[in-house]
Amino acid sequence: MRTLVVTQNITVDGVIEATDDWFDRAGHDPELDAALAAQRDASDGFLVGRVTFEGMRDFWGPKTDDTTGVTQHLNRVAKYVVSSTMKDPGWTNSTVLSGDLIEEVTRVKALDGADIVCTGSIGLCRDLIAADLVDEYRLFQYPYARGHGERLFDGTPSQKLRLLECRAFRSGSSLMRYGVDR
Repeated sequence: MRTLVVTQNITVDGVIEATDDWFDRAGHDPELDAALAAQRDASDGFLVGRVTFEGMRDFWGPKTDDTTGVTQHLNRVAKYVVSSTMKDPGWTNSTVLSGDLIEEVTRVKALDGADIVCTGSIGLCRDLIAADLVDEYRLFQYPYARGHGERLFDGTPSQKLRLLECRAFRSGSSLMRYGVDR
């Protein structure tokens, strides 16, 4: 069974909503960028909601001057978009999941392959957490306190997590990986 990983950029006060440019102001760190790339490259599935999918498709899909590897990765991997309204995703290797969330995601997790990453898509992430479908969290925490905004675990059931990795970067950012104890 494939591992479903929720990967989020997060502030020290738990905000994942990337408004007010906090993410851009967090600074850049080559070591952190390498960790993000390694996490990305360990996956072959990408699961998001319609709004996040459309934004990523429209930004990354046609990009031809990307030197980060993100465009190449996203164009290559299987993309799963959860939507009850989308009919044609308009991006290579994309599948619309329009049925029951638990059944659809369980089916995708049962396919052969590597990690499936869900990022952005705050509502979808919360639904996946509530349905006990998430296997791991990879939280890239940035040294910024926003004070308000959408948090990943707001309104979700309690979970017992085990620390898999805690890694600090020179920029003050960190990677915290947690497995879900069932």
